[in-house]
Amino acid sequence: MFEDKTYKRCSCKGPLADEDGKPVLDRDGNQKIGYLEKTCPKLSRRDHGSWYYSIELPPGPDGKRLPRAKKGGFRTKKDAATEAEKVWKLAEGGVDVLSDETFGEYLRRWFAKRVDLKKSTRKGYEDYIERVFIPGLGAIKLLNLRTRHIQAMFEQLWADNEVHALNHVKAHQALAAERAAHTAWKDCEERPRPLQLRQGWEDAKAALKAARAQPWHVTGPGTQVKMLNTLSGALEDAVKEKLVAENWTKHVVLPKYVRPKPLVWTPARMEAWRQSGEKPGKVMVWMPEQTGEFLDAVAEHRLYPMFHLMIFRGLRRGEAVGLPWAETDLTSGTVHISEQLVASSYDVWEDTPKSESGERTIKLDSETRSLLDLWRERQDRERADWEANAKAWKRTGLVFTWEDGSAYHPEYLSQAFMRLVKKLGLPPVRLHDLRHCAATLSLAAGLHMKAIQTLLGHSSYSLTADTYTSVLPQFEDAQAEAPLALVPRKAPAQRDVVEEPEAKPGVPTEDDGDVPREDAA
Repeated sequence: MFEDKTYKRCSCKGPLADEDGKPVLDRDGNQKIGYLEKTCPKLSRRDHGSWYYSIELPPGPDGKRLPRAKKGGFRTKKDAATEAEKVWKLAEGGVDVLSDETFGEYLRRWFAKRVDLKKSTRKGYEDYIERVFIPGLGAIKLLNLRTRHIQAMFEQLWADNEVHALNHVKAHQALAAERAAHTAWKDCEERPRPLQLRQGWEDAKAALKAARAQPWHVTGPGTQVKMLNTLSGALEDAVKEKLVAENWTKHVVLPKYVRPKPLVWTPARMEAWRQSGEKPGKVMVWMPEQTGEFLDAVAEHRLYPMFHLMIFRGLRRGEAVGLPWAETDLTSGTVHISEQLVASSYDVWEDTPKSESGERTIKLDSETRSLLDLWRERQDRERADWEANAKAWKRTGLVFTWEDGSAYHPEYLSQAFMRLVKKLGLPPVRLHDLRHCAATLSLAAGLHMKAIQTLLGHSSYSLTADTYTSVLPQFEDAQAEAPLALVPRKAPAQRDVVEEPEAKPGVPTEDDGDVPREDAA
């Protein structure tokens, strides 16, 4: 049973005495000087000292008696007693209230056991823990962690974002200044070139280097949600282990995050982009005409079959570069997506698709199927030529490879695609946005949203439906016109038109609401 054991003490020093009031002497017979603690005569004053609790805890799981729980620094006796009762109830519920483990120690211990995570997910968790969580929360005892601590960490993150965004702007300005200084020096026709132009360029380069050395990474709302979810998962496990009483992330407030939805490159958006150079949205999708222009322009490019596959069948970048011939059946015209190549910096590794539903079988269209037939013949010729020159051809078993059979680095594909789009003068889209092209084209062609979910390997129907509420303009026009077709109408010449009677001057009609009736008093 809980017993309220509170007392007051201070840090004053003075002559020490025992419980009977007799002086405590040292070896030389002199009275010892030390902390008076509970015997200080000033403790009767309200503004002197602080309150502590010392309580006996319920027995542990093995029935053994636990050390007493002690803590001080409370302003009033009531505060100390209230906290003591809370601690006792936590201990009675199984929480280890005597643990000194810090939140940083717990996070590293929790992360070490999460062997169930994908490698890419683990890298993200590790980055959050070491770069954000431990610097902001690591020194706090796990038992003392509260919502206010987590909220304060995110508030500091928002303040850092403002500074980093300003650093980013300054870096762009420094780059523009460096290019202008270089152009001025390079285009100078005077020989020898004036030394001040060269010095101006050198100063601009130094300023650019200094500006780029400043932190500029901005943590957006989407990443903040992922961070909070990671913390929530860690604390949820701590609750299960009886290390904390509750998950303190539940009441943390973050900026509202709205998943970016694909926007189509309409003529109006194209014109605005050409004038400002800014994309109207993070996720952009080509119109069918723009998609056709791209495919026609790159028809002779080595990566054309891969681009075609991604545009019409919605494969992710890693799924395309990691597609093996063993899972590609050109007789039945299907590919089975069961693995992908994942890149982080320079590291590349094989992994399963993004979600459980990501493993799927996709039916190929006739043109993609023909392209892959031709591609396999080309790959066979390249292998024969490579081996004829006594060079070892890398047998990766992948569909899309370099001439020596080695796999493409996923990031290379993104860079190659961006270069092609810029060279062709097309409105910018990311390589990943080709998946959105596949979805919107399929939707406009009449495929059901459930079929598109299966095509893309989304984890839920709602994700697909929420993402593709923005569709191609011509499809929106058809949706707007569809209700009109449901109402049967006669031709104008066949309609019996009821004309409104012409009102005589000065004689009110029945529809005039302001005319008093005859029975009105």
